Amino acid sequence: MTLTEKEASQYSPNVLAFYGDCVYEQLARRRVLLMGNTNAGRLHDLAVKQVRASYQCDAVGVIEPMLTEKEADILRRGRNAGGISVPKSAKPSEYRRATALEALFGFLEITGQHDRVEQLFSVISEALPI
Repeated sequence: MTLTEKEASQYSPNVLAFYGDCVYEQLARRRVLLMGNTNAGRLHDLAVKQVRASYQCDAVGVIEPMLTEKEADILRRGRNAGGISVPKSAKPSEYRRATALEALFGFLEITGQHDRVEQLFSVISEALPI
């Protein structure tokens, strides 16, 4: 089931980020899996690097120039969302940008924009090594 953009826009950025977290992690896991057959521990370590706040913060910088006005708005809402508990391992500014990225990926996926999700993740993958 997909939502319209109007329906999805009514969800809080934290809820979109909740969903976007799993969308982004699945993409990260697929990326490392396709790098070659190795042990699961190594794959996990490579995937974790991509889902860290610092990496996702950098990813925002990579895709920000190519976002539509609507996507930039979702990103802004995610960055400014309240009620976020920043883990000790992350800087607050990085964590907010990571949450923004996850909100964007959640929004795009729940509205059925799978090709756009793939496009943005591909740009991130090309620009940022693991």
